[in-house]
Amino acid sequence: MPDDNFEQELINLGVDWVFDDYVETAGIDTITYLYIPSNSIADLTGIKDFTALRELYCYSNQLTFLDLSNNSQLFEVSCGNNQLASIDLRNGNNTVMSTSSTFFNLNNNPNLYCIEVNNINYANNNWTFANGSIDNQHYFNTNCSGTGIKEYTTYKELIKTIDILGQKTHFKKKEVLFYIYDDGTVEKKIFIE
Repeated sequence: MPDDNFEQELINLGVDWVFDDYVETAGIDTITYLYIPSNSIADLTGIKDFTALRELYCYSNQLTFLDLSNNSQLFEVSCGNNQLASIDLRNGNNTVMSTSSTFFNLNNNPNLYCIEVNNINYANNNWTFANGSIDNQHYFNTNCSGTGIKEYTTYKELIKTIDILGQKTHFKKKEVLFYIYDDGTVEKKIFIE
């Protein structure tokens, strides 16, 4: 645990007893709920050993990187209001997190563009802009390059076309339409004759 503020919170929660940049895995591998907002935490290294973790609330800290790929039991994630530039949610069980029954929030992370997930379509359909859960610049991908630049491919399949109200529609002239593709990209088009 390189972050002293994170370790101090674990001590406050009775999970750790000695301030030594180390926590016994046996003390954290059964924890299912971690509520650590607004504690000036910049690094959650060690979170991978919280293998039973179902709910993580780490909003309003100073996090820049978050790797939750080892936390396959996650049900709720609230890590908004940080400085995240990278988050890896490829834990093999993304379908457990669904806005219909849980809380997913990564909003107000201005440096975050790409969110790594197992299934782009699922993330787009269930996590996108639900209750302000992500910001407009955020997008989902299975492999983020770390450069903050979206990678576009010529091999993409159209999933659906929606109008400005978010309703599925077909091609219409003189109307703004959004084309949603399987790689997570969205194109806004209007056809005028």
